[in-house]
Amino acid sequence: MADAKRQALVNDALAAAQRVLESNEFPDAPNQLKRARAVLILPSFAQAAFLIGGAGGRGVLMARYGAGDWGYPAFMTMGSGSLGLQIGGRVQEILLIVLTDKGLNALLDSRFKFGAEGGVTVINAGVGIAGATTGAVGADIVAYSKASGLFLGGALEGSYLEPDNDWNALYYGQGARGRDIVMERRYTNPGANGLRQYLARY
Repeated sequence: MADAKRQALVNDALAAAQRVLESNEFPDAPNQLKRARAVLILPSFAQAAFLIGGAGGRGVLMARYGAGDWGYPAFMTMGSGSLGLQIGGRVQEILLIVLTDKGLNALLDSRFKFGAEGGVTVINAGVGIAGATTGAVGADIVAYSKASGLFLGGALEGSYLEPDNDWNALYYGQGARGRDIVMERRYTNPGANGLRQYLARY
């Protein structure tokens, strides 16, 4: 079993997934998840800015291997920094539904930067964006987000994502890395079974 800090993030990821997938704001999200190759859940992505913006948060990436068969989560770090006319602050819950192997490999290979990775198509289907299901045709990743607070300016584009192998080692044991957890299925932790079982409903 993991220490409380890592386990708390896994528990928060379960709660965030429930809020997004069971929300009337995202009626197409459950259907997208049914055909997902993987999912990334960031329960708390915080943004704050006064002209110079910054953001950060941790989440978990999980792959699906077949109907009802979800793997164990690898920890990921997401952040960004930007310059421009922006002010305010907000906290977002973000659910990235990865629809293709290309999208999954891009997230695992190195630092992934939204809007800068050639050949990987990311569709933002946040609250207030209509036609998400139609717009997601041909996408590698579909992003759903719920935000609290006010933030003027800034976007998912420009944010980066990378494996947090320090946290992976603390949760699974020395040497645990993102690809080994997600693709090779070399590590397990029963603390994540509740999250895996919830996703298996889809």
